[in-house]
Amino acid sequence: MNQQSQTLGDVLLNDPTVRTTTGYGNYAQLFQIRGFTLYGDDIAIDGLYGVTPRQLVSPQLYDSVQVLNGASAFLNGAAPGGSAIGGNVNLVSKRATITDITRVTGDYTSSSQGGGAVDISRRFGKDRAYGFRFNAAGMDGETPIHGERRADIALGGAFDWHNDDTRINMNMNYQKQQVFGGRSAIIVSSLASGMPAPLPPSPSQNWGQRWAYTDLSYLFGTMGIEHDFGKHVTAYGKFGAQSGNEMGNYATTTLTDAHTGNGRVGAMATAYNVMNEATQAGVRAHVNTGFIRHEINAGGSAIWEESDAAYAMSLVGMSGNIYQPTQFTPNETYARGNMRDPGRVSWNKLYSLFLSDTMTFWHDRISLTGGFRYQDILSNSYAYGSGQMQTHYDSSAFSPVIGLVVHPIKHAAVYFNRIQGLSAGSVVGSSYVNAGQVFAPYESTQYEVGAKYDIGRFSAGVAFYQTSMPYGIVEAYGNTGQLLYTQNGKQKNRGMELTFNGEILRGLRFNGGLTLIDAKQVRAGNENNNGKTVIGIPNYTINGNLEYDVPFIKGLTLVGRVISTGKQQFNNANSAHLSAWSRFDLGARYTFLVRGKALTTRFEVDNVGNQRYWASVYQSNLIMGDPETYKFSVTADF
Repeated sequence: MNQQSQTLGDVLLNDPTVRTTTGYGNYAQLFQIRGFTLYGDDIAIDGLYGVTPRQLVSPQLYDSVQVLNGASAFLNGAAPGGSAIGGNVNLVSKRATITDITRVTGDYTSSSQGGGAVDISRRFGKDRAYGFRFNAAGMDGETPIHGERRADIALGGAFDWHNDDTRINMNMNYQKQQVFGGRSAIIVSSLASGMPAPLPPSPSQNWGQRWAYTDLSYLFGTMGIEHDFGKHVTAYGKFGAQSGNEMGNYATTTLTDAHTGNGRVGAMATAYNVMNEATQAGVRAHVNTGFIRHEINAGGSAIWEESDAAYAMSLVGMSGNIYQPTQFTPNETYARGNMRDPGRVSWNKLYSLFLSDTMTFWHDRISLTGGFRYQDILSNSYAYGSGQMQTHYDSSAFSPVIGLVVHPIKHAAVYFNRIQGLSAGSVVGSSYVNAGQVFAPYESTQYEVGAKYDIGRFSAGVAFYQTSMPYGIVEAYGNTGQLLYTQNGKQKNRGMELTFNGEILRGLRFNGGLTLIDAKQVRAGNENNNGKTVIGIPNYTINGNLEYDVPFIKGLTLVGRVISTGKQQFNNANSAHLSAWSRFDLGARYTFLVRGKALTTRFEVDNVGNQRYWASVYQSNLIMGDPETYKFSVTADF
């Protein structure tokens, strides 16, 4: 709330290990953790995959956002979208608090966005065992990007109940996000070899088309239950589901000349419906064998996903320019499927079984964890329109894990772990000599060593890691002139993370840190690129968030933030790169009493000075940094 965040990407601005980018041709937020992409499909809610809205997430429905750095196939199973290799994000739903809440917020964001939110929390019944929480938030208006308008609605209701040995919670949410005339990423794959990155235009420049839009509606929820069988055994189960409807007409600019800004503008309309279900169940047990205490966790999980889709596009691109944008009328000449009634294009099922044992000994100063997860991935794809099956994938893998934590002194810990990431392998297409071959799941392997220090009011951590990830490449098949598709590609990311969080001095708080990343193409499809840096991964990222409670004005807090990102390679040959950039945000909040009720005002300026910069280049997508943005809100507690 204090950040006045409107998207999940806004929330993650405080984390130095995360960077936000944008999907191909649309306005979806993607996240980069340890140099690997995390899709919106692979963000969890209350520990369940497949439930989160795919493209944009309204943060007002969640109590906290957890970022888990590192591969997580053992912890959560394979992510349904095939990402979460460098880390994942879990959204924790709001629940009724011990203290009743009646909170109303009104907010304004430049250039003319207005909105508000209501948050109500109550506990009732004997021992206040029943809890209910309701959240509603919305905003509509023009953004600081010329001609772009955004609107969103988020509604959420959460119920929980507990007694001495049973806990039940349930929540149901609705989210609708709309973007009109939005500015999308620029496609740079058509640039001539060796051409540099273009100079960034004005931060508020919009090369999008006025007719472009996206309309995203999702109904989703989760339910969880835990029951204690005595003091040592707990059984638990979770269930979640999502129904999503996405419509859009997208304008994509493909840059052909980085010097002049000339390019082609294409149009593509899409209709996409999704129906997902997810479940997880297991048992946690605490037992002692001699001087060793065991924490055992065993269970299974499953995800079912069905997607219906259709699209229509223009095969002839209109000429455009990112510095002097022009408008045109789309002429869609190629279509697949029925836009009014999209047909099935994919059906996926992922299920897994897991077992782990954390052994603690030497007066709880040493913990050793070992375990595994068996994962099976089943995926069918179907032709647009006809619904005829095109590919069938069914493969499985074991993902082992080992971890060690040692507490050499009070408040400090050093640790080591080896863990894997997992994503579906490939089914080779018809244009290759090994057409139809089904590959085993891609298994990335991470090694990490680090240390943490936590004294309550302040904590610090350092981590060193290496993650190796295979990927598909095309190779020559002897001297036959034919091509062979293999999984022999390899990317290796090495890095260091240094983080700090807490109160430095009385009234002065800091949250942030530094990451260093060295991401190399070890075995690339083009041998000339072996040893080159992977496209779009900055060599460093820095975030610093500072809060200061002004001692002579009670209730006034000053806020400052710096976000800095190192250079990013513009192409896999490393012949051009994006320059390093830094952005500064400033703000303040003031809390005071009116007739005994708390009133809080907040003011923030993002990107002070309206710095112009390219924020990232994701694959072949060039993403512009946000312009200077003003935010103001007033919150009243009744």
